[in-house]
Amino acid sequence: METFELVRLNLLSPMVLAFALGIVATLVRSDLRIPDALYTSLSIYLLLAIGLKGGAALAVTPLTQFLAPALVTILAGLFVPLVTYPLARYVARWSVADAAALAAHYGSVSVVTFVAAQAFLNRAGVPYEGFLPTLVALLEVPAILIALILARRASPSEGAASFPETLREVLAGRSIVLLLGGLVIGAAAGPEGMARVDAFFVTPFEGALTLFLLEMGLVTARRFDALRGAGVFLIAFGTLGPLTFGSLGVPVGLLAGLSAGGATIFATLVASASYIAATAAVRLALPEANPGRYLTASLAVTFPFNLVIGIPTYAWMAQRWSGA
Repeated sequence: METFELVRLNLLSPMVLAFALGIVATLVRSDLRIPDALYTSLSIYLLLAIGLKGGAALAVTPLTQFLAPALVTILAGLFVPLVTYPLARYVARWSVADAAALAAHYGSVSVVTFVAAQAFLNRAGVPYEGFLPTLVALLEVPAILIALILARRASPSEGAASFPETLREVLAGRSIVLLLGGLVIGAAAGPEGMARVDAFFVTPFEGALTLFLLEMGLVTARRFDALRGAGVFLIAFGTLGPLTFGSLGVPVGLLAGLSAGGATIFATLVASASYIAATAAVRLALPEANPGRYLTASLAVTFPFNLVIGIPTYAWMAQRWSGA
């Protein structure tokens, strides 16, 4: 598919346009708000639906097909924070806590960006492996733990939670519980069992995602003021970092045996930055870290960058390099 067509499919999708509407609504000071209860319900629905569909696909996936992608996902979860931390610490001269917080967010994953990549490929008619939600769960935890270990070795935090407490917080967080729980349920039920709930968890999925991205547009625009004092490093890393990690992710995904669509999603995972699970863990373990840095980078810079530019770029790379 031509580059222009990929970009057009992405920019004119209801999800991206809803995200843009949320930004515009905030900038014009509209009273538009998504109720907290609806936002929570949508996030629970999306996470559980991702897990269920991934588990059902995993049930019929040969182990040999899954092992290599799983391995490179875990390695990516170690590689990204180990690169991000020294850049923030020694190039930008950030504190240990701020550098570790940034590493945790960029080594972890944005589930919403993952879902947006799936929706983009669905519209483009590009197939991808059904077990990919399992990779989301695998990528969520290691990076957070690596970043916290780096911070504790460099400068133990006063008033911070213990490592076991932080680990429990990460594993018991809503994202992990719903993703892993959905994977187990979907794998146990299999495709036949999932067929019974398709009408609820499959057909309305993109409509729910559109509402969720409307809220994400509202939230993202509220952090724009923080960009004015963010500094060159934060904005440069928030765009060039994901582009670099995603560009590396495409060939790695293809070498691991993923299709062009699967490599696109793998690259998107590696390029994305968490703003839910990692944020909760960092606030608990590194309370002195400045959210004006790590949260602004992940949510106000990297998330819209991947949504608008990153995903079609990784898709174009995957198609070119795979010969699809």
